Amino acid sequence: MKKSASLTIRNLDDDLMRRLRVRAAEHGHSMKEEARAILHTALNEQESPANLPRAIRARFAPLGGVELEIPPRDPMREPTGSTASEAL
Repeated sequence: MKKSASLTIRNLDDDLMRRLRVRAAEHGHSMKEEARAILHTALNEQESPANLPRAIRARFAPLGGVELEIPPRDPMREPTGSTASEAL
């Protein structure tokens, strides 16, 4: 049997309460049921592992892209002071 806990939230602004009331009515729930559903969904979402490049791209994607000229690569140089045969 699951234990039941209660939570009291005070000082919610009027707009937030109105939006909760409308959302609950759209889903056919009471405001309490809707608040429970919102908390359940928010807290049970799987968080993806941190991916810094993806986070940066998502942050700046709405600003548009930048095309940069990529310079041609030069061939690799031979290491100084030794030859490939000496390494073996």
